[in-house]
Amino acid sequence: MATVVSSIGLRGIEGYKVQVEVQLLPGNEGVSIVGLPDASVKESKDRVMAALYAYDCEIPDKKIIVNLSPTEERKNSPFFDLAMAIGIMKEAGEFKDPIPEDAAFLGVLSLDGSVKSVDGMLPAIIAAKKEGFKRLYLPVDHELPIHHIDGIEFYFAETLQDVIDSFSGQLSTFHISSKNTTQSSGNPEIIYMKDFQHVLGHQHAKRALEIAAAGGHHVLMVGPPGCGKSLLAETYPSILPPLKQESQFEVMSIYQLAGVTIHQSGLAPFREPHHSASAVSLIGGGSNPKPGEVSLAHHGVLFLDEMAEFPKRTLDMLRQPLESGKVTISRAASTVTYPAKFQMLGAMNPCPCGYIGSRHYYCTCTPKQIAKYQNRISGPIEDRMDILLKLDAVILENESEIQNETSAEIRTRVIKARERQYERYHGDFTNATVENEKLMTYIHLTPEQQEMMHQWTSKHNWSTRVQMKILRLARTISDLSGHNDITNEAIWESVNLRRSQVNDKRIEVAK
Repeated sequence: MATVVSSIGLRGIEGYKVQVEVQLLPGNEGVSIVGLPDASVKESKDRVMAALYAYDCEIPDKKIIVNLSPTEERKNSPFFDLAMAIGIMKEAGEFKDPIPEDAAFLGVLSLDGSVKSVDGMLPAIIAAKKEGFKRLYLPVDHELPIHHIDGIEFYFAETLQDVIDSFSGQLSTFHISSKNTTQSSGNPEIIYMKDFQHVLGHQHAKRALEIAAAGGHHVLMVGPPGCGKSLLAETYPSILPPLKQESQFEVMSIYQLAGVTIHQSGLAPFREPHHSASAVSLIGGGSNPKPGEVSLAHHGVLFLDEMAEFPKRTLDMLRQPLESGKVTISRAASTVTYPAKFQMLGAMNPCPCGYIGSRHYYCTCTPKQIAKYQNRISGPIEDRMDILLKLDAVILENESEIQNETSAEIRTRVIKARERQYERYHGDFTNATVENEKLMTYIHLTPEQQEMMHQWTSKHNWSTRVQMKILRLARTISDLSGHNDITNEAIWESVNLRRSQVNDKRIEVAK
């Protein structure tokens, strides 16, 4: 009868239970792994056998069959090394103690028998808890936030010997419970690198970004070179609410799968890929699909500086994740889905030279060059932007004496507005992300407001999507001001934030 050891497999960021079945059969000596293993899993047989040799494990001269179930799922991580080694040792009679049925085993083996960590440990741990496991054997990793995960005991193993000793009740110092861990359970203080207090001028832009932060809206900033677009975008994370615990786990899981270091887990991610970035790096992909920039910006901000310099085809690939909040990557070997709920901030010049409409510089671009440049932002992409923000250069002498609000003051208002939305929609939904049907149940326009919307829609030929975005903006503005109903002022301000000239695609905001 085969020995069965439990482990966890990953399908993107989602995990599932894997049964590692091991059996020794008469035949030529060797190891065969079945169950749709990829190259990293097939190589496990050499790592496992070398680790068992270092452990002085006597393996009979028989054929070893390792089956990874469910067999229809492709296995694409060396998570199963530890489970394979335990199964082979049990089949070979190296220990008599039973393997706990409520335990899962994660970890890759070194040739000397030590247990090492691998990318994707956190999503695997979260999946193990969801699958109902009570114990989890895994390598020592001080970066894992186990002190926030209750209901499961963690056994940190440095070697195979540690695991075998635990079966006989010899609890050594590597045993750590999530209930009595000595790690600090407090959230580390979030450090913001920039503050709106130090951004001179741009009061209208700061107000627009506050609205965007409160409702999770997308923003496209257009202005001449050096007017402050990049500075405003880089300061923007300082007014976003800290991530909730569940959101932190999701972000950390994605970064682990991508092999990217995250510096402050409580702060919303801020990603700013260069305009030469490929479509694969932006969306994700590869033979073994990895998360792209849109997924690394999950629960955070994706800032596209010099947006018009990105290839048009690459920008158009953002249309689906902007709407659905996820990215599905299909390959011949597998199909994975990564979350991608992000806010997009775009910044671009109004023309190739950057000075069209400037009061201080003369534009040298021809009408054909201007049209070609502005058309790089396609209609569907512009249609998905909530706020179209025009910026001008700031006269420092006029602003240097003005006392600016701090990011902490703005962030306090943003958090209060977000809490109103969470309470209204009974979940972590903002006005920008909640479904249209649920949003409309909380929007009751007066006849005067309906007539106002009808006039603006007829004048600018707005699509249904743009009309909904204006209502979403108005709902957010009303939340910031503490009103239960949408006010006339909120609709007027939201219209001004979204109004643009359609004919020449030149963005214009009412003063």
